Amino acid sequence: MSVLHTGSSPVHRTLAVILAATIGLQGCIFSPGQHLDTSDLAHQGPPDSPRFELVPITPRLVATQNAARVVETLPPELTSYAPGPYVIGVGDVLNITVWEHPELNSPGGVQQAPDANGRLVRPDGRLFYPYIGETEAAGLTIEELRNSIAERLTRYIESPQVDVAVTRFGGRRVILTGAFGHTGPMPLTTVPMTLPAAVGQAGVGGGADIARLILKRDGREYRLDLDALNRGGAELDRIYLKDGDQLHLPTNDSRRIFVLGEVVSPGPLSFRSRSMNLTEVIGSVRGLRQETSNPQAVYVIRGVRDLERETAQVFQLDAKSPASMVLAAHFQVEPQDVVYVGAAGITRWNRFISQLFPSASFLNMGIGVEDDINTITK
Repeated sequence: MSVLHTGSSPVHRTLAVILAATIGLQGCIFSPGQHLDTSDLAHQGPPDSPRFELVPITPRLVATQNAARVVETLPPELTSYAPGPYVIGVGDVLNITVWEHPELNSPGGVQQAPDANGRLVRPDGRLFYPYIGETEAAGLTIEELRNSIAERLTRYIESPQVDVAVTRFGGRRVILTGAFGHTGPMPLTTVPMTLPAAVGQAGVGGGADIARLILKRDGREYRLDLDALNRGGAELDRIYLKDGDQLHLPTNDSRRIFVLGEVVSPGPLSFRSRSMNLTEVIGSVRGLRQETSNPQAVYVIRGVRDLERETAQVFQLDAKSPASMVLAAHFQVEPQDVVYVGAAGITRWNRFISQLFPSASFLNMGIGVEDDINTITK
């Protein structure tokens, strides 16, 4: 019994055709996974398809981008406001002291904590004080109320020495909402409150977007980029808050970029400040996969609002040299950008071959069966 050489058998011929076709064709075209074919950007396709433009990231592009950035400035109507003396409001608790007359300071002659003898400014703006009875308080400065009480006490006391202090502030406040560490009303005191002081006192939450702080005042909204203003030396401490102001700090949920492809940790990244450059993005995902990525295929895909009339842009960075990292450090990404890193050609080929192996093994099994049959029949 002899063994048949099956080099000319139909099965072997089929396998040979498949392997020849695989080698003859560019196997990476059929590789699994996502692949960005920039050759598609050379033509715009059907009239109703989105329009794209491939733009290399170059020193000139970076310079143009930086020149187009808007310099943040403070609205003059905010910096021109200067707070005056504290004005007493409804809800304040006042400690009124008449020197050398303890019966007025502590009824019953018992010394108590200052707040225990406090006089609450009622909703009608008035308070009660011995001898003089009801008196207006809301809308007066501390000095004006002190003079008013002293003048009315002269009917009973010779040259009264009166002191007025606010022990609990409740009449003047600002409201904080959003992603602050502490939200709700924040009282204004006798010490003028600046915008940075209020933000620092309230704290900033982990998901806060400090580039989009909103100050509502007198029916108007002011959008303040705290990150840019701090970098630009705009002197934010010149903005003083006043009664009725509202501060809203949005979250950065809607300001994300998406990193895909051959990076170590793909996924979405959130903006905590006004801007983020491409180096920060790549660093945040722990860099490119050294064994699988193509450094010449780093893309930033930027969409547009109106795909029918506007041309979207795909920015390409050739990251094979150290000089490219300098460009990446100055190229600013924008919210909703997609950063995509393509796979190296050999990586895509290997993935294609890994898909082919099960088929090749199946054919090889078929060849073995055919050999056995031919051997037995001989």
